Amino acid sequence: MTAQPARRKRIGPGTASVMDGVSPFKASLVKAVFRDVTPMHVSRSAAWAAASVTRTVLTEIIDGARRAAAEEARKKLIPRDLLSAIDRNVELEVGDKWYDHSPTFRGLTGVLSDAEGVILPSPKRSRSRKPSAVVGAHRFEAGVRKLLRSQGATAVPAMVRDLDGIASVFLTDLARDAATIVREGGGERFGTVTLVVAGKPAPPLRKDSFRALSARRVTARTIGRDDILAATTLQLFGGGLRQRTLTEAREATQDPSAG
Repeated sequence: MTAQPARRKRIGPGTASVMDGVSPFKASLVKAVFRDVTPMHVSRSAAWAAASVTRTVLTEIIDGARRAAAEEARKKLIPRDLLSAIDRNVELEVGDKWYDHSPTFRGLTGVLSDAEGVILPSPKRSRSRKPSAVVGAHRFEAGVRKLLRSQGATAVPAMVRDLDGIASVFLTDLARDAATIVREGGGERFGTVTLVVAGKPAPPLRKDSFRALSARRVTARTIGRDDILAATTLQLFGGGLRQRTLTEAREATQDPSAG
């Protein structure tokens, strides 16, 4: 079996610390999430790219939460640190479908009322047998705990639960966008993803660049790496996080055997 290409470590102020070696979110987990969303085939490089994207986003969230905890001289992360991280960096507001299911975000989402002003109960977990991002969030616990350890962090169970849920919802949305991209024509319709070269200024962001997709040379029933990169531009609306995520996902799949 071909090994996943090793990753560089990069640690710096305001950036995520990237694990070297295998992503904490395995390709088999990524493909399982995609199967819940679409019958399309997912290439190996697409699975690795999606795992890398999810890792980068979660690492950035954990990094922001760690800084919030450090200001209170704490090492163990609590849900309040997650709220602080998102409040300080709006780029981290991802996986928002999870918010309605978590007590942590209840204050942010507010209460729902009907037309007569009667408060509606909070959404409950689906009883459907069909897997969903919320019901399947527990699948991410091992990866989240591994990612926390790589950051030298620990978290209370409620914080781990929220990170699980955000990762699950984010990857599920990424899968849906990637499948839509393939169905709607991929690069032939949307163009290409432009990544910044280190040491050179980033090109100006345009509104239509949020739907920039890269050209693919695979069948219309296969989700490839470039579809994942394109879907990432839809999930992350801009700024440093999106660029780091795209760059690291591309680096994670540079090995020719990742195709």
